[in-house]
Amino acid sequence: MELVKCVEVGVMEEKLNHMNLKLSNKVVTDILRSTPNRGALMFFNWAKTRPGFNPNSTNYNLAISISGLLENFELMLLLMEGLSSKGHCLTVTAFSFLSRSPSIQNSVKEILSIIRRVGGPCLKSGVYYLISSLCDLNCFELAILVMEEMGKKTSYYNVLIAAKCRNGEFEEAKVALDEMKGLHYGINTGSFNYLLGSLCKKGRVAEACQLLEAMEDLGCYPDEITFEVMAYHACRMGKMDSALEFLNKMILEGLKPRFTTYAAFIKGYFFVGEVQNAHKFVLEMSEKDNCSANMNYSLLSSLLRKSGKIVEAHAILVEMIDKGLKPNFPVFIKVVKDLSHAGFREMGLDLKCRFSKFTGVSGVDDV
Repeated sequence: MELVKCVEVGVMEEKLNHMNLKLSNKVVTDILRSTPNRGALMFFNWAKTRPGFNPNSTNYNLAISISGLLENFELMLLLMEGLSSKGHCLTVTAFSFLSRSPSIQNSVKEILSIIRRVGGPCLKSGVYYLISSLCDLNCFELAILVMEEMGKKTSYYNVLIAAKCRNGEFEEAKVALDEMKGLHYGINTGSFNYLLGSLCKKGRVAEACQLLEAMEDLGCYPDEITFEVMAYHACRMGKMDSALEFLNKMILEGLKPRFTTYAAFIKGYFFVGEVQNAHKFVLEMSEKDNCSANMNYSLLSSLLRKSGKIVEAHAILVEMIDKGLKPNFPVFIKVVKDLSHAGFREMGLDLKCRFSKFTGVSGVDDV
């Protein structure tokens, strides 16, 4: 591509002006990602001046990352000012260069100086994503220094706790949580959810349950994610009764389960061989939460199809259509095709006929 070659060698304005380019945010993004060099920054500077082109947040954040990679912090300041003037925020992309920085500590010092000067949207988003980027690089001491210098906040602690949990450093995550308690920072439910999920994932369910009790004692009440985490891992271990206890408590608290919560139960029942209970669960939940019924029925049908129970998968789709529920189209297509391949062509045609009652559906006749 001629444009890429121009950027790679740094041949700029005059040649670009004669190329009659149709700029878009995607084109600029692709160039900045593929050629992170001085030429890419020259190209971005040229693109900003083109009539009808308005750089978006992604364009700016990529350019900022390249300026950091080149250690051109004066340009980084100008780019952040441009980003802020448009009301955009910094993202983790802006700090992706840190993994290749010859001195992360010096780069962080420069970044903090710049975002202080720029202020506005860059300040809040910049501190958050800088801490996040440092945690991703396991530079926890630097992340903590940034927190201490810029002011500790619950959201910053949550990033730190989440990163520690991903590394399996549960004790360190608990230390951060205890520090939040001791300093009277506004611990929120999210602070606990990261640790709960990680403990459950490692099979440390007893500790997770103790943490859940401690959470409630501190006045941090479980939310949809909390209950989903506990129910999901109970389902994964085949402890469906325990999972149901969490679901029932969730509903009693007036919280609405997400589809991922329902999916955990359907898959949980299915994989312990309790297909009838999975079906019963879908029926019961469709009465309590009609909005999720389509997805729940479709998921059950899909699981049955994948396990080779194509006739049962067909029956589930027929049942939901008879209730006026429209199946997920890709699931419907796969069931029809598998019925035909298995020698049940008439059942497939019947299913197509039933599905056709949903107006505005294209592609049915092509199956």
